Amino acid sequence: MNIILIGMPGCGKSTAGVLAAKAMCMQFIDTDLLLQHAGHAKLQTIINTKGLDFFLKLEEKVLTSLSCENSVISTGGSAVYYESAMAHLRSIGKVVYLRLTYEEMSARIHNLATRGIAMKEGMTLRDMYEERRPLYEKYADFIIDCDGGTVEQTVAAICAATNPGSAGGAAHPIK
Repeated sequence: MNIILIGMPGCGKSTAGVLAAKAMCMQFIDTDLLLQHAGHAKLQTIINTKGLDFFLKLEEKVLTSLSCENSVISTGGSAVYYESAMAHLRSIGKVVYLRLTYEEMSARIHNLATRGIAMKEGMTLRDMYEERRPLYEKYADFIIDCDGGTVEQTVAAICAATNPGSAGGAAHPIK
């Protein structure tokens, strides 16, 4: 089984993901790194030079072609824009939404211009948050609240949510 992490930029998908993978003796895959490899550039450079539409199509291709087992997968924050990709990811594992409030997310993001966040022209960080939040909730098998928590608490909650026999933090299963 795979564990797929989704959530807003800055929620800790990559940081907590690699530590959760270590804790559970799993592989770790960061789809942002796969996207950079496929696009031969950093995320922001792909967006700046080839455009948002190209970036989004490339990201969808990377996500739908993912084939792995026993892995923690950190997705880009825009992964939830692709129904086909999310259906594929859900078919290969459990989806865990690392939830942040808007205030916490905006406090964590300090490099908006260079971070490689897929945002339409004229869209604010608040607009992006409001657009993505219901999509994260739609696709999640589990929700972990990450506001004010430590990375260690997030890792423990990921482990507990996806491996009920482990000790750890609280996650909300989606019925």
